[in-house]
Amino acid sequence: MTRRAVIVGTGSAMPERRVSNAELAETVDTSDEWIVARTGIKYRHIAGPEETTATLGAASAKEALAAAGIDASAIDLIILATATPDQTFPSSATKVQAMLGINDCIAFDVAAVCSGFLYALSVANAMITSGAANRALVIGSETFSRILDWEDRATCVLFGDGAGAVVLEAQEGDRGILTTALHADGRYNDLLYVDGGPSTTGTVGKVRMKGSEVFRHAVTNLAAVMGEVVEKAGLSVDDIDWVVPHQANLRILDATARKLGLASNQVIVTVDQHANTSAASVPLALDIAVKDGRIKAGQVAVLEAMGGGFTWGAAVIRM
Repeated sequence: MTRRAVIVGTGSAMPERRVSNAELAETVDTSDEWIVARTGIKYRHIAGPEETTATLGAASAKEALAAAGIDASAIDLIILATATPDQTFPSSATKVQAMLGINDCIAFDVAAVCSGFLYALSVANAMITSGAANRALVIGSETFSRILDWEDRATCVLFGDGAGAVVLEAQEGDRGILTTALHADGRYNDLLYVDGGPSTTGTVGKVRMKGSEVFRHAVTNLAAVMGEVVEKAGLSVDDIDWVVPHQANLRILDATARKLGLASNQVIVTVDQHANTSAASVPLALDIAVKDGRIKAGQVAVLEAMGGGFTWGAAVIRM
């Protein structure tokens, strides 16, 4: 039998404060109509002073552990994907580890922006299938509101804060992660980036983006990588039950689905309620669709994302 990394639990966590487009328009030169027409976003959650990437990540992890029926002490690997860590170092993963009461396990962060969860999932899958780990927490957690320029309406309306997590367990059989594919192309740094960092400006910096160019690359790259992983898994588009995409923009989701010949009702959409939560968006959307009963055991889901770098990736999972 084949040793696979099986998702046995999902969880998510959102900041308490929920901000509508109308509320945002009170301080930003924008409107509900403008935001919805261009992005599909209606709400986003904004972290308060006591809510951080680590606290949200830990809350989502506790939910995932409860759903899996697994005690935190059984976890031997934590990978946390984020572009907004609590500190430059140590990793936010080690902070989550401490919050969960785990005294010793492998714990580290992955930085691939919006593709971070796919990168982290791929690494965890490799470690589990190789025998280097047996049970892993893979978390995507972000507090993007901390790095937004609230005077730049082209970017500040797009993002929100939140976290999502999955518990992976080594099992033998047909369920689990069937295949993954990851890509990066650093030539496009200036299309989506943060204008600061410890070794350059010594500051955190703010998000900068050339939206129309990012949109074009996103549709092309995401359709290509989804086709790649489906073929790599020995499946066809007809075998896909669900697509769980990075929640960046409703127009990107629609365009990618059309490019692959998928029905819109096969695509999990949460961008309207949570905006773009970067590395958290895929596990957050997955958790919602598992909890509401849409995604069921045995079904095939394709997860995909693209982020700054550019980085992009996808995974095929039999749930």
